[in-house]
Amino acid sequence: MVAGTARLYAIIGDPVGHVRTPLVFNAYFAEHGIDAVCVPIHIRPDELEPAMAGLKAIANLDGFIVTAPHKARVAGIVDRLVGDGDKVGAVNTVRREADGTFTGTMLDGHGFVAGLAKAGWGPQGRSVYIAGAGGAASAIAFALAGAGMARLTLFDRTPAIGQALLKRVKAAYPHIETQFGTRDPSGHDLAVNATPLGLEPSDPFSFDVEKADRETLVAEVLMKPETTALLHAAAARGCAIHQGRHMLDGQRDLMMAYFGLAPQGTPKEATP
Repeated sequence: MVAGTARLYAIIGDPVGHVRTPLVFNAYFAEHGIDAVCVPIHIRPDELEPAMAGLKAIANLDGFIVTAPHKARVAGIVDRLVGDGDKVGAVNTVRREADGTFTGTMLDGHGFVAGLAKAGWGPQGRSVYIAGAGGAASAIAFALAGAGMARLTLFDRTPAIGQALLKRVKAAYPHIETQFGTRDPSGHDLAVNATPLGLEPSDPFSFDVEKADRETLVAEVLMKPETTALLHAAAARGCAIHQGRHMLDGQRDLMMAYFGLAPQGTPKEATP
């Protein structure tokens, strides 16, 4: 039951039918006795600016999560960026400050790395292939680089965007070998779909999974379906797979700390 005293949290995106954040957040609120509720809010791209003004006007809204396709544009709308939000140029977590302003950060990459670690996979010295160059892909690239990745191959259907991301990663981590690739993920320890392709049954794969080495771990950022067609194809090929839900599970506690909702009052500044 939701009382009138409840604080509000949300996830915004287009679409939102696939998101798991309300389930994860509301279970956390119940577990820790927090008088709050998280709801999905469907905002189309051409309505983002007025919708953001509307969110700021909701006095009992304390924060929200941002999913595709809004991560980069929201970074340009919030009042300030901290952590990886500034480095990546996109945000997935926004909190309201005491003065009513919005501060955004990016936790996708740290959550992805945490999810890999929980599954027993570390990026140190590894080669990584990423399909995509949007907010999630950028966050994952920077987080894996910071965690010790040795080589990054990135592919995007818009080469200029992909090349720009590679330049930013190389500038921040000069020791990493970078290259713009093709749909062929062979020769890599990890291959990641960091695009929205796979949300619809008719979507093509973001890369040619049939060319992945059988020793490659194939990972998703999509959370619905839990095992996407890409992951089914990778498993049929003999590859180990890593579902998108692990990225959200890996960053849940980071998000709660950022919102000031971590157990024992872990400070907001504790997040990356």
